[in-house]
Amino acid sequence: VQLQASGGGLVQAGGSLRLSCAVSGSIFRIESMGWYRQAPGKQRELVADIISDGRPNYADSVKGRFTISRDNAKNTVYLQMNNVKPDDAGVYYCAADLTLAESDYEASDYWGKGTQVTVSS
Repeated sequence: VQLQASGGGLVQAGGSLRLSCAVSGSIFRIESMGWYRQAPGKQRELVADIISDGRPNYADSVKGRFTISRDNAKNTVYLQMNNVKPDDAGVYYCAADLTLAESDYEASDYWGKGTQVTVSS
């Protein structure tokens, strides 16, 4: 199972960026997918996640600016980042809570390698 994130880069404060993360490999079901970020010297924190029925959950710091969505047919999660602020800079990691087989008792977490978001002010 691999999670491949893309879409990071340099963005001006107030600008927009769209991140994508695709899950590949033999899986049974993805329970939830999400985005985390880690700024230098800080702990990794949840940005947003979305469960299988499409209900999103956001960190307070990004509510109203970021939108998470998923395409279940493509096993892909997106993060639309609008009105980006300097504090949004960091490495963004996607994660998926998934099962590999129908017989799996519980889901396991898988992580992508991260994509860098740099914000210029």
